[in-house]
Amino acid sequence: MPRAPTTLDPFNAVAEPKRRRVLELLAESEGELPVNDIVASLRWPQPMVSKHLGVLREVGLVSVREDGRQRYYRINGEVLKPVYDWAKTFEKFWTRQLDRIKQRAERKAREQAAAKQKQHQQPKKENES
Repeated sequence: MPRAPTTLDPFNAVAEPKRRRVLELLAESEGELPVNDIVASLRWPQPMVSKHLGVLREVGLVSVREDGRQRYYRINGEVLKPVYDWAKTFEKFWTRQLDRIKQRAERKAREQAAAKQKQHQQPKKENES
């Protein structure tokens, strides 16, 4: 069965780790970035950056503004909302796992505190000569 084109929808587009990194960089910038800054930040060849930006642009995850020969990219967060909503359905699993980790850590801390307290309460034996 042939693989679905990466430009089909945001889910397919963000399946590629490099495109997720581009999105993360744009999200961190909280604004728009020129292509040259994206290339410099990622330390990838310019054609690779342009290819991934092209896919992200095609599915609407980023928008571009041209100013002369320079292109400025910004993230379109509203297009990511369906991905977020879908991933959020699994939050209960993350929360449950974090709750279990927290309970184990708290239990271990109580056990260690009780062991310390027990050590301090034991009478010390005097050395007999």
